[in-house]
Parts: sequence; structure tokens; C-alpha cells
Amino acid sequence: MREVFIVAGKEFRDGMRNRWILAITLAFALLAMGLAWFGAAASGEVGFTRISTTIVSLASLAVFLIPLIALMLAYDSIVGEDEQGTLLLLMTYPLSRTGLLAGKFLGHGAILALSTVLGFGIAAVLIGLLAEQATFANLAGPFSLFIASAILLGLTFLALAYLVSVVTREKARAAGLALLVWFLFVLVYDLVLLGVLVGTEGRVDGGVFRLLLLFNPTDVFRLVNLIGFEETATSSGLLSVFQDQDYPLSLLLGILVAWIAVPLGAAAALFAARRT
Repeated sequence: MREVFIVAGKEFRDGMRNRWILAITLAFALLAMGLAWFGAAASGEVGFTRISTTIVSLASLAVFLIPLIALMLAYDSIVGEDEQGTLLLLMTYPLSRTGLLAGKFLGHGAILALSTVLGFGIAAVLIGLLAEQATFANLAGPFSLFIASAILLGLTFLALAYLVSVVTREKARAAGLALLVWFLFVLVYDLVLLGVLVGTEGRVDGGVFRLLLLFNPTDVFRLVNLIGFEETATSSGLLSVFQDQDYPLSLLLGILVAWIAVPLGAAAALFAARRT
């Protein structure tokens, strides 16, 4: 385990040196503050309105931004080392391939988690200080859940990035495949389901759609953050099929954890089975 943490520390220091943490933190903080104050501008209101509006806006932002950042952060973790010729050198150290992958994942995960906590945490503190309608007591619960689920979403796409990095042999191809993964889960998946729903004029059983949505980590993430705000159900697109369902929060978070474990386990197995 000591070797795993050494690799994780090296990846974390590289992220600090490359200003990843600073860039991601500033992006999250500025965008969160902007959405908190201007998220209701379409309805003629400017300034902090209510927690539900802010969390829904932040969830919509995070669904697009966090997966892309996670994929770009780690898509070249293995294939990049391979192209540079440093992977063979790393394999000479007293460290298994699974340990190497785990260490890199922990390092990148720490970068993403720290940036998420700092970025959205700073925004929550500023909202609590500047908005008369908001108190720290009211903000603590929703923002804590949002930050925790955002970290899980980031780790999910980090695991997918490692899977992409293991199955490809060229860095350029890995970048293209990472973008394809982003398009599939963030844009295409819901559009296809919506097209089927409209095309069948709602004749397909709602239970089927509820099950299919649980197979998309971005939808599960949004469900986690919409589950406590009934007034947002009608404006949440396909997720409105859940408004009459009582899905435990623990189940939804467990699904996100499974989305981390399965791709990462597959990446570790494929990497261990590689000859070089």
C-alpha cells in the first residue's frame, strides 16, 4: 500500500505543479456564484432566490462540466506513459500494475475532490455571507449533498477515463474516445430516450424509463440533487418520471459508487492482462 500512496502523491503533486487544482477550483467557484446570482434571470429576477433553484442550476452545470474535466484529467494516464516510454520503467519498480493504476486514480481523485470541495464550498460560504435570504444552516445540507455527489460523479468519469486509457494504444485515439464517452452519457443518452418517449407517444411503461435512467450516472447524479425539491420536478425533463417514486438516497449514491467500481475494476483487470 505504501507504494500506491507514493504514486498517488506524485500524481497529486503533478496536478499542483500544472495548476489543475487552482484552475478547476476557480472555475467551479466562479460559475457557481454566477449561477446562484443570475440563475433566475430568465424570470426577471437577479440575485439569490432560493436554494432549490441554485442547486438545480448547479447540478445542470456539473453534469456538463465535471465529467469533461475528469475525462481530460486522466484519459492519458496509462496510454500517455506508454507513448513516452516511461510505462516500462515504472513496471521495473516493485509495484504491481493494479497498484500503479490505483495510485494514479487516488492521486487524480484527490485533485478532483479537493477542487470540488474548495470551489463549491467557497461559493456556498459567499452565498451565506452575501445573500440575506440564505443562512448557513439552510445551505449546509443541500450543498453538502451536492458536493459529495459531485465528487462521486467526477470519480465515475475518472474511472471511465482510466478504462479508456487502458484499452487504447495511442494518446490521440484515447482523447477522441474520452470525448465520445462524454457525448454518450451527457448528451446522447437522454436525447435517445426522449426521442423514444415522444415517438411512442408515451405508450412505453414509465418503469422501463426509470430503470434505463438509472444506467446513466449523470441522471443518477441529478436525481440525487432533485430528490428533495418537489417544485423542480416538472422542469427536470426526463427525470420528471421519478416525481411520484420514492427512491432511497442511499440507493442512488450506491449506484454512483458502483459506476466507479465497475469501470475501474475492468480497467485494472485489462491492464493486468496486458503483455506490455
